[in-house]
Amino acid sequence: MEQNISNATRFINAYNQVDQTLRAVYNFKRSMSFNDMIRRCVPLNSIVRKYEDKLIDYARLRNAIIHNSTDERIIAEPHTDVVQAFEHIALLLSAPPTVIQQIASKNVLVLDSDISIKKALETVSRTGFKCIPVCHNETIAGVLTPNRIVDVLGAKVAEGVELDAFISKTPVQKIINENDAEVLFAIRPSNLTVEEALNAFYTNRKLQAIIITRTGINLERPLGILTIADIIDLNKVVEDYDV
Repeated sequence: MEQNISNATRFINAYNQVDQTLRAVYNFKRSMSFNDMIRRCVPLNSIVRKYEDKLIDYARLRNAIIHNSTDERIIAEPHTDVVQAFEHIALLLSAPPTVIQQIASKNVLVLDSDISIKKALETVSRTGFKCIPVCHNETIAGVLTPNRIVDVLGAKVAEGVELDAFISKTPVQKIINENDAEVLFAIRPSNLTVEEALNAFYTNRKLQAIIITRTGINLERPLGILTIADIIDLNKVVEDYDV
């Protein structure tokens, strides 16, 4: 930021950046107040949700800075720390970081749908991964999770099935469920932002994983994967993000 730009100007620029970005993204009318817009964005945007109170406070400060000035003439200077915090939020909203750039693994472990449950279990034990995409002929067929394995094996025990024979002969494809799509896992494009990922986990508490492909369809090999264990890192990106 150029040193000859005043804190007040920087603050107003950040305010306008937030205002314009949210109106463009969510198609809010110009007649809607900034505060109303922020409140309506809370369930829609994880960044706004995180900084709701600050954004409302900044709107009040903006009004104090240009209070009773029809030409928006600046009459006060905000503190540098406040300006920098507001600019940080404005940057997150207007130029959000993508998960591929930040934390999503680019070397995704994938299970072939034809391998046995036993081999899948060995892979889970060896790698420690709790949520692994399953592919069939280059198509994402589902995800394998410990809960799914426990549910299936528990049902077989109740039926009196001999487990060693079952897991040795049964392909992993038999225990995944195509109805899990958009419930337990979601497939998203490579431009998925950190904000969008956080919002996906927030709005669907059952979501176990987000699989990243080039264009966000299941006909492509995974480029990255996020699980609920990555939520802490996603929030850290929000805290530390800068360009």
